Amino acid sequence: WMGEPFYVRLATRILVFALAAVSLDLILGLGGMVSFGHAAFVGIGGYAVGILFAHQADGSTLFGFPGTVNGLIVWPLAMLAGALAALPVGAISLRTTGVPFIMITLAFAQMLFYLMTGLKAYGGDDGIALWSRSTLPAPLNITDHTTFYYVVLGLLVAALVLGWRLVNSRFGRVIRGAKDNERRMAALGYPVTRYKLAAFVIAGALAGLAGALLANATMFVGPQYLHWSRSGDLIVMVVLGGIGTLIGPVLGAAALLLLEEFVPELMDLAHAGLGEHWKIVLGPVLILLVLYARKGLWGVVTGRRP
Repeated sequence: WMGEPFYVRLATRILVFALAAVSLDLILGLGGMVSFGHAAFVGIGGYAVGILFAHQADGSTLFGFPGTVNGLIVWPLAMLAGALAALPVGAISLRTTGVPFIMITLAFAQMLFYLMTGLKAYGGDDGIALWSRSTLPAPLNITDHTTFYYVVLGLLVAALVLGWRLVNSRFGRVIRGAKDNERRMAALGYPVTRYKLAAFVIAGALAGLAGALLANATMFVGPQYLHWSRSGDLIVMVVLGGIGTLIGPVLGAAALLLLEEFVPELMDLAHAGLGEHWKIVLGPVLILLVLYARKGLWGVVTGRRP
């Protein structure tokens, strides 16, 4: 509508990170599981795309299978990789709660980060550059930025519908009950750990899909996708938008990425070189939202009180 491809790409990037933030909100908002390693599953999904692309490009095989750029194959595999990575991480991390849970998820994420850094066959520190996106059946040609935007939008809407169904199902009520009083839910006979692990794996699968879309959006995948600071960004998106609201993280992702895009430019206009310190603006905004809008931006928009 504006005739500016830059804004289409920016909007697509916002939707991709919104999907990753929604997947985190499924465990953070629904179950109170503060994972500081959620970006690891995003990175694993991205590497699923990058690795299969690399094998397809040089004609080699992976475990006897050829590489591919077929999105109908690669994207589900990215979700599977995210889920399989989340399974052992969750099984171990959920033996603890609170700060120990945070530290264990952080430790696993950093282990995976350094693993990918050391994989010289797949670029190591430099990552994998993609010169084409995944392919989808006609008429979906995602090399077109607008088409790719609508594909990502459709997947985000599907994830929100899935999240809404989960939250309002018996499964979701058990997870929410465990968040409030885990011992009481266990006394009622619910296998709380299994429910929480299932939620953790579902969140990992959605994060893997977000990683696959991110690799296609940026035409690149690297170890920095798995870094703990990326997990911190996802937590900020959820807090900004509104914890436990599902739609709030979409607003949080938009707010954070728009601040990141435009505030540095405005600060550079005010004083050259000041733009790199743009987070000095983010900090007070986050503090004010936490203090006065406990439901985040979604609470501000809807007028909901905590």
